[in-house]
Amino acid sequence: MIIFINRFTVTGPTEEFERTFDETSVFFSAQPGFIRHRLMRHTGDPNAYANVAEWEDEESFRRALQQPGFAAHRAELQALSTSDPNLYTPLYERVA
Repeated sequence: MIIFINRFTVTGPTEEFERTFDETSVFFSAQPGFIRHRLMRHTGDPNAYANVAEWEDEESFRRALQQPGFAAHRAELQALSTSDPNLYTPLYERVA
């Protein structure tokens, strides 16, 4: 499994960002290898968001980024925000 974490700073209307992100979420959820994701909003800064997505492997994630439909989603999100995307490998997990 690979974890994709992308921190966003929204520079446009937050409602429009959330709508656009939801459309991007629909796109990604249809891609092979996608497991799940969460979009979270910072409790102290209403313009700060984080997306945490789980993928079966890095290859699946990278293939999804190369799909023709993704370029439009990327452009819409970039028009509304800046982001800091990174991939992580899980090391530990504990569940109560």
